[in-house]
Amino acid sequence: MPDILQDYLPIAIFIGISSVIGLALMLSPFLLAVSNPDSEKVAAYECGFAPFNAARMKFDIRFYLVAILFIIFDLEVAFLFPWAVAFGDLGWYGFWSMMVFLAVLTIGFAYEWRKGALEWD
Repeated sequence: MPDILQDYLPIAIFIGISSVIGLALMLSPFLLAVSNPDSEKVAAYECGFAPFNAARMKFDIRFYLVAILFIIFDLEVAFLFPWAVAFGDLGWYGFWSMMVFLAVLTIGFAYEWRKGALEWD
């Protein structure tokens, strides 16, 4: 076997195993699940509104605010991992630029908290 193919063999094995596991997880509910639907089983789960209302109904802005908070903190983590890996090479400039980034995120979070975006009545 040529060396180039031998280098990619672990990747091919990984893709094969993950495909088999993925297909098994997708097909197992059809084989194992009990098909006994009732109104409680097919109802929406914790979505905040009844599932069979009008499609153009308004819903609360807090759903969007929570989504924005998730995106903010998801991006924070996405920027913190590479920063942590390269921390030794960045020096003081890299340290203080990340502190400014975290300060801006903290100010945004405090603003949302103060405006009551996190209060669910």
